[in-house]
Amino acid sequence: MVRVVFGVLGPTVAAGDSGDALALKGPRHRAVLARLIVARRRVVPVARLVEDLWADPPPGAVGAVQTFVAALRRVLEPERPPRAPARLLVTDGPGYALRTEPDTVDAWRFETALATAADLPAQQALATLEEALGWWRGPAYAEFADEDWSRGERARLAELRLQAVERRAEAHLALGRPADAVPDLDAHLTEHPWREDAWRLLALALYRQHRQGDALAVLRRAREVLTNQLGLDPGPRLRHLQSDILTQTPTLDLPPDTPGPPPHPPRGARNRALGSYEPAPNTPAHPHPPRGARNRAPSPIPPEPNTPPPPTTPPPADLWTRAAKTYNRTVAKGTRARLESTVGLIRNLAVTGGEGLAEARHHRTAAITAAEEFADPELTARVIGAYDVPAIWTRADDPPAAEHIVAVAERTLAALPTGPHDTARCRLLATIALETRGAPGPRGPEAAREAETLARRLDDPALLAFALNGRFMQSFTRAGLAPQRDAIGAELVELAVRHGLVTYEVLGHLIRLQARAALADFAAADTHAATADRLAERHELPLVGVFTEWYGALRLSATGEPARAGAACRAAAARLDGAGMPGLERGLLPLALLCLRLTHGLPPDPDPRADWGPHRPWAEPFTLIAEGRHTEARTALHALPEPPHDLLHEAYCALEAEAALRLDDRTVLERARTRLRPAAAELAGAGSGLLTLGPVERYLTD
Repeated sequence: MVRVVFGVLGPTVAAGDSGDALALKGPRHRAVLARLIVARRRVVPVARLVEDLWADPPPGAVGAVQTFVAALRRVLEPERPPRAPARLLVTDGPGYALRTEPDTVDAWRFETALATAADLPAQQALATLEEALGWWRGPAYAEFADEDWSRGERARLAELRLQAVERRAEAHLALGRPADAVPDLDAHLTEHPWREDAWRLLALALYRQHRQGDALAVLRRAREVLTNQLGLDPGPRLRHLQSDILTQTPTLDLPPDTPGPPPHPPRGARNRALGSYEPAPNTPAHPHPPRGARNRAPSPIPPEPNTPPPPTTPPPADLWTRAAKTYNRTVAKGTRARLESTVGLIRNLAVTGGEGLAEARHHRTAAITAAEEFADPELTARVIGAYDVPAIWTRADDPPAAEHIVAVAERTLAALPTGPHDTARCRLLATIALETRGAPGPRGPEAAREAETLARRLDDPALLAFALNGRFMQSFTRAGLAPQRDAIGAELVELAVRHGLVTYEVLGHLIRLQARAALADFAAADTHAATADRLAERHELPLVGVFTEWYGALRLSATGEPARAGAACRAAAARLDGAGMPGLERGLLPLALLCLRLTHGLPPDPDPRADWGPHRPWAEPFTLIAEGRHTEARTALHALPEPPHDLLHEAYCALEAEAALRLDDRTVLERARTRLRPAAAELAGAGSGLLTLGPVERYLTD
C-alpha cells in the first residue's frame, strides 16, 4: 500500500512516498479531506459533512459528498482493487473517517515535535524546533479560514506555533546564542505584541549581548503595549526582570559551564519558519568587556588598524530606499509582520492625496482580505483598526470596498475571543461608524456610540480621536446639528493639541470650519481655515487645501459676491482633479454653480449634459422646469429619494423646497419645511464647507 502524507500547515495537500503531490481535484474535495483531518481519525457523519460544506445545502448534497469521497479514495489508494474495502478513507457507521497514522499529518507531527522538544537538551531541542517550524507553509487550513469547523483547530495550532517560536528562542539563549534569538523575537512581537514571555526573552537576549539600555527600552515598550492595548500591567516575571537588569543581577548571565555555540551553517542556509535570513557579515569576534566595565567611559586608546571605520549616516533622501531594501531582505514574505508593516505604510500613503490616496484604498482592501485569511481575529482587528486616517467627507469614495470592510469588521468583532480586547473592539467599531457614513439604518450610530464609550473608558487619546471621527460621521441624523458637530470639532482640537495628534487637530479645525460656516460665523470659520492650512503646510498634508479652497468659494457666495464665487468654484474644482476623492469630486461643480445661481436669484440654467453624479435627482426638476416640462418636473420632484444623512442633507432639502415652490407643490413644500425646521438658524448647505443656498429661514418663510 502506498503511504500518503498530508499537509494542513498551509493549504491542504497530499503527497505519495515519492513526494509528488496528489491531484485532489476541486475545493470541495479538499474541504472533505481537511474536515476529516480535523476530526483526528474520528467518524464525521455524512449529515455533518453536508452542513459543513454548504451554508444552504442543495438537493442531492448527500450524493455529492459520496461522489467527493469516491474521488478522494481513487486518488489516495490508486492500487486498491475494485470493490475492495478502503483502508485509509473508510466508511464507518453513519459517516466517514480518515484512518491515517499520526506521523502522516504535518500538524500532528508538529504537536509531537513540540512536546518532545520540551524534554530534550537545548541543542537537540533547537534542531527539533527548527525542523518543525519549517513545516509551516502558511496559516493552518489556509483556504478554509471562514469555515466554522476549522476555526478552533486553526486557533489551537496557531497558539502552538507561537509557543514553538518562543521555545526556539529559549534554546538559543541556553546555548549562548542571544544574537540568534533577537531577530525572530522581534518579528514575533511585531505580530503578537501581547506575548509577555516573548518580551521577557527579547529583553534577556539583548542584556546578554551587553545591550542593557536596549533591554530596558524593550521592557518599557512591553509595558506601554500591554497597558494601552490590553489594559494590563506587566506580569511578575517582566517586573522582576526589569529590576534584575537595573541591578545587573549575576543570575541573568549564563552559568560559567554553559557550552559555547557549536559550529552551525551560515544564516543564509538555515531554514526558518518565517523565511531564511541573508548571510551574516563576516564580523571578527571580540571578547566582551567585564560586566562592571560596560558602562564606563570609552578608553582613549586608538582603534586597531584592522578595525572597520564606523558606518556613515546616509543622506535623508537615501534612508527610505536603504531601509526598504533591508526590510525586504530580512523580513520574510507572507508573514504577519510584513502585513502589519504594510498597513502602516498604507496609512501614511493615504494622507498624501492624489494617486497615494487611491492606491491606499486599493491596498487597504487587499491587506484586510489577506489578514482574514490567517484566521486570526486579533491580527485582522489590528490590520483593520490601524487605518485610522482622519476623514472629513461623509460619502465613501469606493462604496463596495466600504461594504467589504464593514463586513470583515463585523465578522472579526464576532470572532474575537472573550477577554481583554476592548482596544481592538473600539477600533473595529470606529471603523464601522466611519465606513457606514451616510448609510441609513441604526448600525452606524450604534457603532459610533459604542466606540466612543469604550475609548473614554480606556482613556486612550488616539483611540478617542478615532472614535470621535466615527461619531462625527454619524452626526447627520437630521438637519440642524451643526452645534453638536462644532462641539465634536472643539474636543478633537483640544485632545489633539494636548497629545500631539496633528492629523486629528487638522480634522477638528475642518469640522469647526464647516459648523461655523453653517451658523454664519465666518470670522471663526476663517480662523479655523487658516489654522488648518498652516498645519497642512508644516506637516505636508496636501488634501487640506482642497477643503479650505472650497470654503473660500462658499464664503464669497454667502457674502454677496456671486461672480467671484463662481470663479472660485471652478478653481477649487480644478484642484479636485486627481485628488483621489471621487466621492467628493463627482458632480460637485455643477451642483455648486446651481446653488450659487439660486442663492442670488439668477435663472438656474442647469446643464443637462453635465456629470451630476449622485446629485442628479435634485438637479433634474430644475432642468425640466427650464425646458417648460412642468408635469415631468413635478413627477421628478415626487420621485426624489430621502436626502442622505450627510453634509449635503440641508442643501438637498433646500433644493427640494425651491423646486416645489416654483411648481407650487404644497405637499412637497410641507415635507421640506418639516425637514428644514430644526436648521432654522443655519445657512442651507453651508455645513458642507463647500456651498450654500442662503439662510434656511428664507425657505421656511417662503
